[in-house]
Amino acid sequence: MENLLVAENVCKNFGEFTALNDISIAVPKGSIYGLLGPNGAGKTTFIRIINQITMPDSGKVFLDGELLQAHHIQNIGYLPEERGLYKSMKVGEQALYLAQLKGLSKGQAKERLKYWFDRLDIGSWWDKKIEELSKGMAQKVQFIVTVLHEPKLLIFDEPFSGFDPVNANLIKDEILQLRENGATIIFSTHRMESVEELCDHIALIHNANKLLDGRLKDIKLSYKSNTYEVGLICSNQEPLMNELKDRFVVSEANFKTLGEELKINIKMDANSSPNELITYLTSKGQINHFVEVIPSVNEIFIQTVANK
Repeated sequence: MENLLVAENVCKNFGEFTALNDISIAVPKGSIYGLLGPNGAGKTTFIRIINQITMPDSGKVFLDGELLQAHHIQNIGYLPEERGLYKSMKVGEQALYLAQLKGLSKGQAKERLKYWFDRLDIGSWWDKKIEELSKGMAQKVQFIVTVLHEPKLLIFDEPFSGFDPVNANLIKDEILQLRENGATIIFSTHRMESVEELCDHIALIHNANKLLDGRLKDIKLSYKSNTYEVGLICSNQEPLMNELKDRFVVSEANFKTLGEELKINIKMDANSSPNELITYLTSKGQINHFVEVIPSVNEIFIQTVANK
């Protein structure tokens, strides 16, 4: 798969503090790439380097095969976590100004702004000042300004901050549509459920170091442990539990059902198949719940960071 953004061995220090230590990542074209890590991990520094707000001490960054240069800023849209709209300016006036800074003519900007204002149902806000808007309303304006010039690379840092669930879902759908339209997106957030829903690839940075990266599907597969969540209706649960513990690694499971079945996690040998387990369990009772336990991004995040 062809990559839009490639970082090679990027390092950045602020005095004696190391913000990034030999970071290399590759962001495939047309993907949503999750940039994850605890507070202070180095994510914001890396994003600032891509936007040429600061420069690396060593290493290189390439955009669409070219060494990153000043003119590439026209190909990048950046929605920062700390919003940057001018509070005393009117929404329409400010959006036009920022669109022209990104290279659009006034006519192009007006045409695209009308499309987006109608799409997000904010046409009546044109003559309002930013300071008159709620945080979520201002966030919609900032989102539009970020995507308006249709850049090759979009960087969203906590894009759902300030949104209620309805509008967060609306922006999520717009992000997915932007990917369908060919945009490449770097997505930085602490909301792991959003990573599950949106991201194709992820990288996890902790204490300035990259701990893992790759396709989200492949990472989740590498963390699974051949464990199955089971609900079993049976008599004599205690003797059965003792028997199960002799054959497998067994622990209690917590999931919601309407019955009083035995709820357990069963970890099998790596060479065993789920069909074998199902056949065995069927001989012991009625299976009404059987799901492979696949670790969530949140669980992978916590486990990986805790081990470093």
